[in-house]
Amino acid sequence: MASTYSFDIVSDFDHQEMVNAVDQTMREVRNRYDLKNTDSNVELQENTITISTDSEFTLDTIQDILRTKAAKRGLSQKVFDYGKTESASGNRVRQEITLKQGIEKEIAKKISKSIRDNLKKTQASIQGDAVRVTSKSKDDLQDAMQLIKQEDFPIPLQFTNYR
Repeated sequence: MASTYSFDIVSDFDHQEMVNAVDQTMREVRNRYDLKNTDSNVELQENTITISTDSEFTLDTIQDILRTKAAKRGLSQKVFDYGKTESASGNRVRQEITLKQGIEKEIAKKISKSIRDNLKKTQASIQGDAVRVTSKSKDDLQDAMQLIKQEDFPIPLQFTNYR
């Protein structure tokens, strides 16, 4: 019996949970007394969030609210890639937050190298923006999961397609 087992390491987030976190952030911004007359806006596009408000202070406050709402919804803070704060028309400030998805080539190479160096009976291959880990033993795959969880990568990682 020469069957092999595998799983994929991916970097993704639940888009619906992000929609809910942004909606809750806007609801709190509209209702909070200190943010009521700031004419602030938090807008979610496909892979970006744009915050527009009247000062740096309120921008920091809105970022904090967004981080809190995302954490309560089970979203990793590593998903957010904060861009530079820009001046907008009418003495306003704007910031674009990019939402990270997919594993970049360099990080995928680090993951693959780490698995190859530490677990001899386990193979890791890069497949697009995911890393496929295969082995003949389920225990070796569990060890690979523990190894990846212990290392700190700059993106959130999930394990899928466990077969």
